[in-house]
Amino acid sequence: MGLFAFIKDAGEKLFGSGEAKAAAASADPAAANAKAAEAIRNYIVAMQLAPADLVVSFDGARSVVTVAGTAADQATREKILLAAGNVAGVAEVDDQIRVSNPEPEAQFHTVARGDTLSAIAKKFYGNANKYPLIFEANKPMLSHPDKIYPGQVLRIPPQG
Repeated sequence: MGLFAFIKDAGEKLFGSGEAKAAAASADPAAANAKAAEAIRNYIVAMQLAPADLVVSFDGARSVVTVAGTAADQATREKILLAAGNVAGVAEVDDQIRVSNPEPEAQFHTVARGDTLSAIAKKFYGNANKYPLIFEANKPMLSHPDKIYPGQVLRIPPQG
């Protein structure tokens, strides 16, 4: 639990259209924060990561998302944090998620220009051919091993 930092200008653009954009343009910061939180929560739900008790709030002045609830396992907890943090406009995620079945935590890696999953696997595991471990650990946020972008934060699971 605690704060996880992300690159504010990198990630999914959830606030660029529809009600979230209209709320952001309004003079009511509370409404804008509520719409942004709803957009992030809907994004997590769409990825089928959300526990039944997931609560998401957003503080636009600080660019901080707070996520709370009870995840089934450590991997799901970490994926929820990444889904919330890899959103354009989010600088930090305040992790208030509990885990039903604790297990070892993964490391995190911020993608730099020129990074590939193979290069990241070589750095963390000493073997570029272990990139599928990283790809699988970041599904459903990643749809293809070649579709990563600078500023994106990835889970690097412990070697099994």
